[in-house]
Amino acid sequence: MDQALLSEIMVKTVRLILMCTLPLLGSGMLIGLIIAIFQATTSIQEQTLTFVPKIIVIMIALILFGPWILNTLIDYTLQLFEILPLMALPAR
Repeated sequence: MDQALLSEIMVKTVRLILMCTLPLLGSGMLIGLIIAIFQATTSIQEQTLTFVPKIIVIMIALILFGPWILNTLIDYTLQLFEILPLMALPAR
């Protein structure tokens, strides 16, 4: 296995991680921003107010994006299994 193949695998893996986590983290951040603006305008400074809506929104995002995330991870895993014999070859 040469260094270029390993580097390509690492870049694809990081890109895949970012793609799969972005919908969940983005929705959590968006609802957090909305709640923070609501808290600032109403002067309600309850710390626990943000947790329940974030959990609900992240669960909804997981239900919506879950099949896409699962299919993306399955495709990537199959790609890794296909290039597995290339990884076993000695470096030239």
